[in-house]
Amino acid sequence: MTNLLIDILVPVAIFSFIAIFTLFAVYAERKIAGFVQDRLGPMETGKFGSLQTIADILKLLQKEFITPSAADKILFAAAPVIIFIAVFIGFSVMPWAPGFIPADTHTGLFFIMAVVSIDAIGILMAGWGSNNKYSLLGSIRAIAQMVSYEIPVGLSLIAAVMITQTLNLNEIGINQGILSSENIKFLGFWEVNTVGGIFAWNIFQAPHLLVVYVIFFIATLAECNRAPFDIPEAESELIGGFHTEYGGIKFAFVFLAEYAMMFLVAMLGVVIFLGGWNTPLPNIGALKLATWTTGLWWGIFWTLAKSLLIVGVQMWIRWTLPRLRADQLMALCWKILIPATFVCIAISGIWRLVVMN
Repeated sequence: MTNLLIDILVPVAIFSFIAIFTLFAVYAERKIAGFVQDRLGPMETGKFGSLQTIADILKLLQKEFITPSAADKILFAAAPVIIFIAVFIGFSVMPWAPGFIPADTHTGLFFIMAVVSIDAIGILMAGWGSNNKYSLLGSIRAIAQMVSYEIPVGLSLIAAVMITQTLNLNEIGINQGILSSENIKFLGFWEVNTVGGIFAWNIFQAPHLLVVYVIFFIATLAECNRAPFDIPEAESELIGGFHTEYGGIKFAFVFLAEYAMMFLVAMLGVVIFLGGWNTPLPNIGALKLATWTTGLWWGIFWTLAKSLLIVGVQMWIRWTLPRLRADQLMALCWKILIPATFVCIAISGIWRLVVMN
């Protein structure tokens, strides 16, 4: 009975977190957009517009279920659920703190890459099932973009795994903390005198991983269909992209999946490259900053703080950079990012063989 209760509570807790995060993220993005565009953003509903997102969600939940008469009823109804579930399951293997992980598996990183790929199937179902030429065009654009940019994402993760020597996300987090920092060489050349802290993170254990993380970040922006890679949802060309015909709770699930995906890729980057749940503060002599700021609740705090900071950068970029053309998007992927990741993989092999042994 206890295991059954846990099996029920963990998914409920993850879903609740995604829902709450989305509420705050939408409000934050509106405010960031307002700041960048020199306006106030939402101000009417609640103090400083803080209840505007809640009002929008209540409106969506009360809308009528509308299915176009010419749509494929099964595909149209199933697509939002598949899109959301593909992202939702990815959170099952993400470590939030030391020993605090829903499913600790030795192939966690591979599991995430496999499961999140299903998102593309849901998007294609949404476009095809809508029987709308704009939706279909948006879904085709999205599939082409997501399949292309999965390559630099995967290759960048391979470059990192060659350094970490494991696919277990929990172990990757542990190897960037206090427990293993005695064996870490700062920049690969000399032993770290301070224990733990930012110098134990993978981007410092192997500095070329900082370039790898930049590639990973750019590619995951495209995976999330975020600007400047939001071609599948180009409002000026496609009205709303693959979800043009959706409204009410169905649209809410698509919207929820987009913001959940933003947090998931931000959190994955944090775990692989930026120390995971580990504190950025090192132990300096008698000042045991890393020791004092390590533990279950501190781990959750650092994971959330780093991930939310990356999400903030994603929002900042959306309202700063113009949208790329389709040819520019593909050229960036195939001519720049993919060759760069191959170079980084070669450097990882040399670094692991020569420097870290």
